[in-house]
Amino acid sequence: MNTSPHRAPAYVGRFAPSPTGPLHFGSLLAAFGSWLLARHAGGKWLIRIEDVDATREVPGAATLQIETLKAFGLEPGAPIVKQSTRGDLYQSALDALLQSGDAFVCHCSRGDLAASNGVHRHCVAAQPRPDPAIRLRVPDGCMIGFVDGLQGRFGQDIAHEVGDFVLKRADGLWAYQLAVVVDDAQQGISDVVRGADLLDSTPRQILLQRALGLPTPRYSHLPLVLDGNGHKLSKSQAALPIDADEPLPPLRAAWHALGQAPHELAGANNVDALLARATARFDPARLPRVPALQCTTSP
Repeated sequence: MNTSPHRAPAYVGRFAPSPTGPLHFGSLLAAFGSWLLARHAGGKWLIRIEDVDATREVPGAATLQIETLKAFGLEPGAPIVKQSTRGDLYQSALDALLQSGDAFVCHCSRGDLAASNGVHRHCVAAQPRPDPAIRLRVPDGCMIGFVDGLQGRFGQDIAHEVGDFVLKRADGLWAYQLAVVVDDAQQGISDVVRGADLLDSTPRQILLQRALGLPTPRYSHLPLVLDGNGHKLSKSQAALPIDADEPLPPLRAAWHALGQAPHELAGANNVDALLARATARFDPARLPRVPALQCTTSP
């Protein structure tokens, strides 16, 4: 009998931006928050470029994002990976789901699903398509709940609210839900720290993890940063790029928005000093446990 004490998996966190434009203050909040939590746990922090949707990618954005993070001192503990290079991993997972019957080929168009507000429960395709999608078969009454590290208990009736969701799109592109689940498992991610806009994606990802026999990480969803009109920064005219030439003001503003006391960073006059001070003084208990913050603390 193995009598050695159980050890929790080593902490591995990540920041996973989509290359749809330059990083804004909301992006920095997510990056800095996930970085601080990884450092506080004595763990590793990774960067993954989520460029699975080529139709939304802005040329050069990934390079600019990586350079900006470097200017802010937020560098990963392993080489950066890009989803666009990982199709073989996604295909292997999809093949397993098809073989088990958990996934199926779907010929339904958006028009076919209009009557159900886009929620797919049973195939109602008017005719076969040359480019069908592949969906996960969600059982009737499928309810997935979890306890988020910041937002508390969250549950979703996936069958009713989401339906059979897409794993591979009709245009041949991989769906975000499949890619992120495969990537998190393959990279050994123990803790997913990201914006609260992805809170309602988490039940789908947990369902996929179970179908694939993959571990479920711990989840913590940081507040979204909203502009003065209540719009998410990525959808707002207020989403000005953060200035990589002047990293200290945005870092101080993000520290404050993360619930930390501004005076703790007093006297830190360069990036290295600020990050060292932030690592030593960071208190996870002070993180805001709300879904959104008004953009009043950004520079």
